[in-house]
Amino acid sequence: MLKRFFLNALSSFIGTWVAIVILGALCITVAVGLIARLGVSQMNQPQVTKDSVLTINLQGEIDEISTPLDIDYTSLVSGLPSKKQSLTELVMAIEAAAENKNIKAIYLKCNSVAASPATLNALRNALLDFKESGKKIIAYGDMLAMGDYYISTVADELYMNPDGNVGLKGLGGITPFYKGLFDKIGVQFQVVKVGTYKSAVEPYINEHMSVPARSQLDTLYRNMWGIILDGICAQRKNLTPGKIDSLINEEFIFLQSGQTAKRAGLVDGLLYERSLDSLIAKRINKRVEDLNFVSPELLVNQEDLMAGLSSKDQIAILYASGEIYDGGGDNTINFEKYVPIIISLAENDRIKGMVLRVNSPGGSVFGSQQIGEALDYFQSKDKPLAVSMGDYAASGGYWISSCANRIFADPLTITGSIGIFGLIPNIEGLIKKLGLNFELVSTNPASSFPSLFYPLNEKQKEGMQKMVERGYDNFVNRVARGRKMSEAKVRRIGEGRVWDAVSAMRIGLVDELGSLQDALEWVAKDLNIENYGVVRYPRYETSVWDFLPDIINMQNKARLYSVFDEKVSPEMVNKVKRILERKPMQALMPEMKIILN
Repeated sequence: MLKRFFLNALSSFIGTWVAIVILGALCITVAVGLIARLGVSQMNQPQVTKDSVLTINLQGEIDEISTPLDIDYTSLVSGLPSKKQSLTELVMAIEAAAENKNIKAIYLKCNSVAASPATLNALRNALLDFKESGKKIIAYGDMLAMGDYYISTVADELYMNPDGNVGLKGLGGITPFYKGLFDKIGVQFQVVKVGTYKSAVEPYINEHMSVPARSQLDTLYRNMWGIILDGICAQRKNLTPGKIDSLINEEFIFLQSGQTAKRAGLVDGLLYERSLDSLIAKRINKRVEDLNFVSPELLVNQEDLMAGLSSKDQIAILYASGEIYDGGGDNTINFEKYVPIIISLAENDRIKGMVLRVNSPGGSVFGSQQIGEALDYFQSKDKPLAVSMGDYAASGGYWISSCANRIFADPLTITGSIGIFGLIPNIEGLIKKLGLNFELVSTNPASSFPSLFYPLNEKQKEGMQKMVERGYDNFVNRVARGRKMSEAKVRRIGEGRVWDAVSAMRIGLVDELGSLQDALEWVAKDLNIENYGVVRYPRYETSVWDFLPDIINMQNKARLYSVFDEKVSPEMVNKVKRILERKPMQALMPEMKIILN
């Protein structure tokens, strides 16, 4: 026993010092990087000089907004993670490029971008607006993945490596089912829900997709694919939706050569990347040696982003991106952080109106209620509120959107999913696997309700069902009030069903198809102001010390890792941890991953 005590103490001591060493290494790396960056910037500061070309590298994931790095300390040995690009920064850079006289063209470098359809569509629309300036867009890719191709079809000229191919495959989404995994570790889920189509609970209790769930997704994807095809064909005049589908289904174009893609009219030409500089120089009537390629970050940093704070008439943009949590980090919508921001904006005399940019599949019912009430308070100050929907504004995401004065959505937004479910894990099997046992002594049977350690009895299930139905009634009432429709109609289009934005507009859940800029302009028009400042929230300020809680949390993750076999990845273990940490009652859309790449 004493030997075991000393071994445990020694392992904890070593673990703590390893964490401190990792943190110290991180601090040194960051410090050296900052010093080096400052030194280099003093010696050779990049500038947006005349004959500049904005280079947009379509690579990796694109987030809604820039957020602090979410560092996984187990991956530090392989180097610091790279920061993702943000849609906000890319669109701002494209808008600035249209106005900046030094920017002569945009070069789209296609390199397997991975983003949801609405994000890609917003970026594509910004590029279409850029073309109205009369400046050229040149696109090139060694390989043109689906997302790359959809964006690059806006280009005046589209080129591909002779050895590449065009990855046109159609649109689909993957829904993971976790039941087998949870069975393996001894966790079962007890479900209460409202809504025939509220299929967000299916991955935890079923091994396969239900017929209603498959039916709604089939309709959703077909509608979205039609919008994508129309967008491609509007720019590539020699193509039709039928021809593209034929190329995919009959000719397997994604496996064919570059020559086949060129003959089909998918690209304008085949060349190697080394030829791009001279081609771009020729198109803008400049010499190759005079070209100056600049990044979106450089262009945006040269804009006066703080100018809006000095204006007496300000319109706020509040980004609500991620899952809605009661608590949570910077990459979630934490009502404890968002409610005070909304209240302060309501009481700030300089803030005349707001655009709520929603990119959320929903989440906690309680968190959604708190944010919704705060937005009602904002509107009570006679300040207009518009919503701009991104990739998703569903379930809890629609809850916080529904009472806005005007709702804008991208044509490829997924919204609706008006429904609520209760999901209570029973980890009785897991604790037995861990060698644990819990004994309850209480004055009342409900003292530990809901308990993770015991299954619900019939009375408890009945109580949970009534609570979920009450929450659904509140959801329906809020939508009916905000959208000025009868509760009966809301219930008909609710039932947890997800809708594409075009269908959502037809049934009254959305007012208008448009961008974040369209929503901003609507607020300004409603206020009858032409000169206004734009201020963006929330503001992220990070330091190295923000990462300390993750170090402490590594021990909890390690315990959970020990339950799984070596075939289960750390990413999946983290996913399981997040699922088990959710509140019992959720307004969350079905989990689906739709990535055009």
